[in-house]
Order: sequence, then C-alpha cells, then structure tokens
Amino acid sequence: MNIDFSGKVAIITGAAHGFGRMIALGFAQRGATVHICDVNDTGLAETAELCGPAATAHHLDVSDRAAVQTTVAKIIADHGTVDILVNNAGGVRGQVGRPIEEITEAEWQTIFDVNLSGAFFMTQAVAPAMKTAKYGRVINISSGAGLGISLTGIQAYAAAKAGQIGLTRQLAHELGAWNITVNNVAPGFVRSNPTTERQWEAMGADGQAKLIQNIALKRLGTPEDIAHMVLFFASDYAGWISGQIISVDGGK
Repeated sequence: MNIDFSGKVAIITGAAHGFGRMIALGFAQRGATVHICDVNDTGLAETAELCGPAATAHHLDVSDRAAVQTTVAKIIADHGTVDILVNNAGGVRGQVGRPIEEITEAEWQTIFDVNLSGAFFMTQAVAPAMKTAKYGRVINISSGAGLGISLTGIQAYAAAKAGQIGLTRQLAHELGAWNITVNNVAPGFVRSNPTTERQWEAMGADGQAKLIQNIALKRLGTPEDIAHMVLFFASDYAGWISGQIISVDGGK
C-alpha cells in the first residue's frame, strides 16, 4: 500500500512530541505540507526540524477559539485550503486521579477545553474551506479512556474523550455531504511523552506487568503505531470510511 500526500496541506495539533510529532513526520515524509501547532515552542521547533522544509510551526492554544480562527485563516490564505486536520492536542494538564469531591471547577474545565473544545474549534475553522473544496479528512485522537475508563482515574479526561468520540460521529454525518470524512483513533497506553512516562513509573513493576498482561499482543505500542492509523484514515484508501472509532491498543 503506497500512501502519498503530495500536494496536500495538513494541520496537526499537539505536535511538540509523542503522537503529534510522529504523525507530522509521517505526513511530511509522504509529501504533504504540514502545519504543526502546539503551546510547547521548544518541542515544536524540534518537530519542525525533524520534518524539514515541509513544516511550518505555529504557537497555538487550541482552546482559544479566536487564536484558532486566526491561525487557520492564515494557513488557508497561504494555500487556498486545508485538506487534512488531525486533532491530537489533549492530555490531562498535569492532573492525577483523585476522588470526585476533590476536583475543582477549573481542573474539570481545563481538560475539556483542550481535549474536546479544541477539537471542535479546529474543525469549525477548517470546515468552510473543506466544504468549498468538497474534500477533507478530519482525524481525532481520543483514547481508550473515552471508550472505557481512565487508567489513572481522571474523570474529566474519560468524559472529554468520550465526548470527542460523540463529536466525531456527529460531524461525520454533518460534513459527509461535502466529501469530508471524520474518524477517530483511540490509542491504548503508549509511552510517548513525559506525562505517560510518569504514569508508567507510578504503576510500579506489578502494575506494569498487569497492564501488559491485559494486552492481547503482550506488549506496549509505539507512537508509530498510532501514526500509521492516522495516515490510513487520511489516505484515499479510507475514502468511504467515516464516523468510525478504531482502537489501536494491541487488542483487548
């Protein structure tokens, strides 16, 4: 299967490390012009260097609707359209699992802002250009937590990722008439960034062994495993696939 994105314009959010970096690199290596977005400028610069001249970096907080509109408008002005959007920005914002009665309003809201509102704002910004072009690929990166539970017990994360899955299905029906597909990748636990490294260490040897034992393939995945599914969803091979949620988790 030869997947090529020559002439395509892609936006990848949360591209400073982990999944986002590997996804951006995958598109750049296959000919796409990539616009990478994050609030981590140091990591973003590293990703841009890896991707080479095909990449343009943008400091962007996806929870800021006005900033999203401005950034996307500039990209569209430069290229005429956006062909592919990968909503990868997210995470737990430094939080750990605690009892529900201890969670503040701000702690609840900040996770929703980046994981759910950010995906909505970004898709809202690219939709008009995709409709005009009668072509588009939107891929949301949720989590196994959105299909089940958060391994670390973070209520807002599980809820926001479940909401993102619902948004994926809804937008697939709303945008499908313009040949825009909307799909979702739900990764299992992957050691891909400083947060997941801390979570892995916190599990201890027994918890780590239990996690791996519950995976059918008896091993953890890699950021490349997640990127490969995204590249497929964005390709012509997935042209009649929309509203789908694929778990990339080694088998449960």
